[in-house]
Amino acid sequence: MQHRRTLAGKSRASAAARASTTTNTNPPPARAILRSLQLAKSLFLVAGLLAFGFRITATAADQSSRAASPLAWTALPRIPDREGFAGSLAGVSGGALLVGGGANFPGKKPWEGGTKVWHDSVFVLEKPEGAWRRAGQLPRPLGYGVSVTYRDGVVCAGGSDERGHRTEVFRMEWRGDALKFSELPALPRPLANACGVVLSDTLYVLGGIETPLATNAMRAFLALDLARPDARWTELAPWPGPGRMLATAGVHAGSLFLFSGTALNAGADGKPVRELLRDAFRFTPGKGWQRLADLPRVAVAAPSPAPVVDGQLLVLGGDDGAQLRTPPTEHRGFPRDILAYDSRTDRWKTLGTVPFSLVTTAITEWRGRIVIPGGEQRPGVRSTEVWSASW
Repeated sequence: MQHRRTLAGKSRASAAARASTTTNTNPPPARAILRSLQLAKSLFLVAGLLAFGFRITATAADQSSRAASPLAWTALPRIPDREGFAGSLAGVSGGALLVGGGANFPGKKPWEGGTKVWHDSVFVLEKPEGAWRRAGQLPRPLGYGVSVTYRDGVVCAGGSDERGHRTEVFRMEWRGDALKFSELPALPRPLANACGVVLSDTLYVLGGIETPLATNAMRAFLALDLARPDARWTELAPWPGPGRMLATAGVHAGSLFLFSGTALNAGADGKPVRELLRDAFRFTPGKGWQRLADLPRVAVAAPSPAPVVDGQLLVLGGDDGAQLRTPPTEHRGFPRDILAYDSRTDRWKTLGTVPFSLVTTAITEWRGRIVIPGGEQRPGVRSTEVWSASW
């Protein structure tokens, strides 16, 4: 009953208002018009101030997502090769920095009809102020494999050569005057352009492609316990996203991270077409996978594994795909900004820049510094540069 009375009261008030509006046909007095104009002006000024304040807030928020890099970069001696290499294997053993294998175009460039050549030379640098020298050779020419430092040796998995993609896994050690190689269990399938990390004595390999002309990238997630001599590779449940190659992996706070990369699809001509990715995932043993915030941009083939600096995982440069259709001779190089991921807040920010434009290269830690040896500075063009950073 009360609800009905309220509605009835509203109906009578509305009718009275309509009657008042209908019968009042005289124009409003000048004073009322002036008050209306003053009110409109005040509202306009307030709206302008609010909009200005919003712009200031938005700009400040944008700037807060950018910060100066804590990294101090130094150029180390260049790799002693005329062309340099992409896809080299790198790590630390016997206190020395080892860089081996990789591929380049020693004659003509790809757009001139040149042929890619894989290499087996291993170079050693025993002191940052020293000079590179040849330490020996890999078991075979090899590039684009996973390489990680583990217990004073460099573990290398998969990769490719001129015949195709490989399954072999081996350990490389520097004994001060010679290299020593030992075999480890082979991958269950050939893989190149994968990424990998070591977490709690276990080597994890993620993604990659099985053949040079593959039109799909793998959702492979493989694990090998390096602490057990009798261990074999285990296939684990992959991340909840597309298969990929040329992704970046990282380890922090007991978890494994997977960033960006590119999927592959078959084009109209049957050739592989890239689908660039900026998604991110976290794997914690015993808990499984978790989807994370997307990267601010695509970062394909950034140096991997991602280093951890001040509690943040860093993606250093990487190809953002902006120049995929740019002729190779006009390519301006790859992005130099550093993308920093904070696993505590699940947020990304830009953390300064790197002094180089390099992709498709390894990264390792040596003497408390991160080291990036060589890589591809633009399509088909390699680099002999070696960069190191402290913080």
